[in-house]
This record gives sequence, structure tokens and C-alpha cells, in this order.
Amino acid sequence: MANYTLNRTVFKKEAYENAIDTSFAQVSTPTPPLEDTITIEEFFSLYDILFYDIPTIGEVNSHEYIAQTSGEYADFDKTNEEIQALLDEITELRRQNLDLNQQVINLQISASSPPTVT
Repeated sequence: MANYTLNRTVFKKEAYENAIDTSFAQVSTPTPPLEDTITIEEFFSLYDILFYDIPTIGEVNSHEYIAQTSGEYADFDKTNEEIQALLDEITELRRQNLDLNQQVINLQISASSPPTVT
């Protein structure tokens, strides 16, 4: 059996923090360089230029995808529900208006008819 000598270096807490990098800098995602990003104004300028080149329908890279993902982000379904509730209310008010107009017409007809003698 062979004998091996093991050496171990022990640091005090202050010396350890000075000798060992504990920031985990090598595992963090680097921020993209500024020249690789575009401003919101540049994005919309490019969007306007590419508008008719973007496919209408598709799971990705399409107007459908933009509308769906932006709608989810902006809580568009909630807005649609509010719009639908208002449309339903308008429909009901129109129905009531039609019923009232029919009652007015019926009253006018009965008022203008000569009385019948029995």
C-alpha cells in the first residue's frame, strides 16, 4: 500500500473572501451590447417597413402571433369581455326601443280608428 501526503490550505474568513471570487460572474448571463439592441421607435419604424412582408397567419413570425401575444400581455380578453357586455346592453336597449315604438304605433292606430258600434 502506497502512502500519499495530502496538503490542505486553510484560509481565515477575511483571507478567503479576498482569495476566492464568490460573485459567480462566470455563470451569469452577459447583458447584450447596446449596439445590438434597437429602440422602440426603431422597432416600429422597421415594423412599418416590413408590415406587408409579415405573413397574416402563422404560429410564429406572423400578424396573428403578434396580435395573440400582445393581446395576452395587454389583457385584451378583459377588454373584449367589457366590449361584449356593452354590445349586449345595446342590443337589449334596441329591443326595448323597438317594443316601445310598436306600442306607440298601436296606440296611434287605435286612437285614429273610428269607434265600432255594436
